[in-house]
Amino acid sequence: MMHNEAKYALGEVVRHKRHPFRGVIFDVDAVFSNTQEWYEAIPAESRPRKDQPFYHLLAENEESYYVAYVSEQNLMLDSTGEPVTHPDIGDLFGDFDGRSYPLHVDLN
Repeated sequence: MMHNEAKYALGEVVRHKRHPFRGVIFDVDAVFSNTQEWYEAIPAESRPRKDQPFYHLLAENEESYYVAYVSEQNLMLDSTGEPVTHPDIGDLFGDFDGRSYPLHVDLN
């Protein structure tokens, strides 16, 4: 099994490259570890490779807050400097510093 180095860190604010949402990373899987059913629900032409880091995000878009599971290839750092307003951020993280959120506790 190959070792996958995560490009992004816990607490970093990222955005999806193709869909209009952004979020704060709260967990990372070295490779895909969601269900096959979840994976197959993604249109075949858009399905990411499984052998890359996948990120759990406290995500938001203009309509709602939710948890997202996103492959590294579909993420980029958010450059707005704006905080994410997901209501669960305060449970895991301290105050936004303009780029990321510090963890309250080590989750792993």
